[in-house]
Amino acid sequence: MYSDARIPVEAYAPTFVKSLTVVPMRQDDPVGVIGVYWAERHQPLTEEVELLQVLADTTATVLDRLLGQEMPEAAARSQLEVLEHTNAKLRAEVLQRHTSEAELTRLSLTDGLTGLYNRRGFFLLANPQLLQAHRQQQSVTVFFIDVDYLKQVNDHYGHKSGDWLILGTAASLHKTFREGDILARLGGDEFVVLAIDCVDGQEVVNRLKANAEFFAQDNELSYPLSMSVGLAVSQWEGSNLTLNQLVSKADAAMYAQKQCRRQLNIAEIKASRRWSV
Repeated sequence: MYSDARIPVEAYAPTFVKSLTVVPMRQDDPVGVIGVYWAERHQPLTEEVELLQVLADTTATVLDRLLGQEMPEAAARSQLEVLEHTNAKLRAEVLQRHTSEAELTRLSLTDGLTGLYNRRGFFLLANPQLLQAHRQQQSVTVFFIDVDYLKQVNDHYGHKSGDWLILGTAASLHKTFREGDILARLGGDEFVVLAIDCVDGQEVVNRLKANAEFFAQDNELSYPLSMSVGLAVSQWEGSNLTLNQLVSKADAAMYAQKQCRRQLNIAEIKASRRWSV
């Protein structure tokens, strides 16, 4: 709304309003307008505009009746009550439509098990973050995380135990990274994080692995929660790496680390009921 010259932005600047939609109260010879406000940037749905127009037309009709003829006070009050009831019903319907649309959008961008962003959500949010970071001369670090031994745990302990590895990884990511970092599960045992101005990536990796061990201990897991992590850094100066390229570089670094790790036999761990990584 602040880019629309028709709006007196100085009146809205101190308020929560970020977006608004207004429609005329009657298309021909309008007697006013009715608007809906949002506290965030919002492009109204066609259904929302149509419902708002119905509300505006209904209001205009009632005003015409009230102003165009002398009506007994009781009759006028009755008309206003009908209008208020209609307004409330329309507002509820608009809110329900908006809530349903927001929920569908959320579901399409998040992973059902962990609540983290899914692959689509990650690239949708991380691409603008990467471009903004380069404009503001900030570095960007992409972490690619692969959960170790997930297939073995699934095979020997069952898929519920495998889910605990996935949930434990998500919990460890939340505990390790900052609120503004973008956390996602790409699918299966693969996770990715985009962090802006990360000072020491290796220190972050060490904290992540420590938090994973804490999770395993706190939840008394009888199998390891271990992960291989690769990272790729894009400095703002002279960098032209795309998000896809950064993710690929971090993935390659993760794979190289995984190849160097000592492999565990989960069947032996299950038999001995103890493990170490």
